[in-house]
Amino acid sequence: MDGAQRQAALAVRRVLDGGTLGAALTQEAAAAGEDPAGGRRHALVQELAYGTLRHWGTLDALTRRLVSKPLSDPLLPCLVAVALYQLQHTRAPAFAIVNHAVDNAAAMVRPAAKALVNALLRRYLRERAALDESVRADPVARWSYPGWWIDRLRADYPDDWQGILEAGNERPPLALRANARVTSRDALLARFAAAGVGGAPVGAAGIIVAPPRAVAELPGFADGAFSVQDAGAQLAAPLLCPERGMRVLDACAAPGGKTTHLAELADVDIVALDSDAERLARVRENVARLPHGGARIVVAEGDAGAPATWWDGRPFDLILADVPCTASGVVRRHPDAKWLRRESDIGSFARQQARLLASLWPCLARGGRMLYATCSVFRDENEAQVDAFMVKHPDALREILTFAPDVAARGGQLLPSLPGAGHNQDGFFYALLGKG
Repeated sequence: MDGAQRQAALAVRRVLDGGTLGAALTQEAAAAGEDPAGGRRHALVQELAYGTLRHWGTLDALTRRLVSKPLSDPLLPCLVAVALYQLQHTRAPAFAIVNHAVDNAAAMVRPAAKALVNALLRRYLRERAALDESVRADPVARWSYPGWWIDRLRADYPDDWQGILEAGNERPPLALRANARVTSRDALLARFAAAGVGGAPVGAAGIIVAPPRAVAELPGFADGAFSVQDAGAQLAAPLLCPERGMRVLDACAAPGGKTTHLAELADVDIVALDSDAERLARVRENVARLPHGGARIVVAEGDAGAPATWWDGRPFDLILADVPCTASGVVRRHPDAKWLRRESDIGSFARQQARLLASLWPCLARGGRMLYATCSVFRDENEAQVDAFMVKHPDALREILTFAPDVAARGGQLLPSLPGAGHNQDGFFYALLGKG
């Protein structure tokens, strides 16, 4: 546990210094000479780092309440926070957590830090109930989000903001999408059951695997029987209703989940476009692994906001514009986003989204449909963005979206799920625009 605790604290520090959690975990694994792709040790490091960042607002407030003056070394608050997370959210024995934190304080900072970390954690164990209650008055500590984030959601969702915040602090499920070109969802569930893998149906083609496990070890992975895709993201391709022979653009395609879903639904011609060459490699990997029948997929690098650099002038029947955003709707999967984002980022993304929408609209055939999508819950990126676009484009007609009863939605906005939801989903937004 001591090595995992230390690596998690170092990864959290990297995030607070501006790095992404995925990169931080890879760097720490490399520094320790470990394989970042798997193993029980790496799984524990991930659990501790992800969990600490999900609850950082609370853990940081507790750390500051425990000390009489700010900790001088930037690693110490991270180490104490990881230990507090373990004490609150894991079954590890308290004495082992404290002892490892004390040893790590000496190894990571200086020998004199041992006594301080020991005193802080043992005080927390003695006064736990009172300390936990004392920080709840601070909204950042209560909800574990930046204050501006809380204020935005309270304004955008007067009736739902607390549930959205709570859902973002939950562990996400492992959600799969059965590949209809290979198998049915029921057949895949039966295959899982025969292998002792727990699974439950969600949506039209989804499966929630519980407990989660390494995807590559699941039956059917090698033959492309499924993809990893959130239940909310699985709604995108069916909303466009692809039909045989249609020309389709996936304008911001990486990592390829929606591209392959479109190809699994119909024999269409798809251009999978993205401006990030490194992420396009993921698209190619997914396209190669997943059988897609008679659909044809061309993977292309290019800026969706500059069609002159990649478009051949032939209009598309369908366009999926899954645009860059704050990712505020998927923080249960990416808790580092809460602490890396700034309120000013919303405006920056909104300007980029408006540019992409305006640039892609001329590429759509008359009578065609464009699906505007984000993984955000902020209104400025979603409803406000679509409203502004509609004012400037009188030939755009917004279609009314209807979802299954178990899909929690407010118009086109999917609300992230709390435990026990029938349709366990992230916070996606969809607007379907027809061209008159």
